[in-house]
Amino acid sequence: MIADFIASLFAFFVLDPVQAEIEARLESARAPVEIVSQARACLGTTGPLLIERATGDLWWAGTTIVSVATGLTNPAELLDAGNPACVPVATYLTAEEAEA
Repeated sequence: MIADFIASLFAFFVLDPVQAEIEARLESARAPVEIVSQARACLGTTGPLLIERATGDLWWAGTTIVSVATGLTNPAELLDAGNPACVPVATYLTAEEAEA
């Protein structure tokens, strides 16, 4: 029951804003459709892994919520580097950020 509550809080304060920000950044950068599709696939597979980690490590969950809410953590940092769908998205976001 507590795990469900933590998962809900984490999804509300971290996953939803991260997904919205990544999609907004890709849209404003006029990213190719393939990158946007890969971003959705990446977030669809990485989200459950992040929730699992948050329910198992409350300290990490709390610090991640605060760092995302305050802007200290870049959304690309939460993407799974081992996930093939995440690599192009993270690379694109990092390159787009470097150019800005």
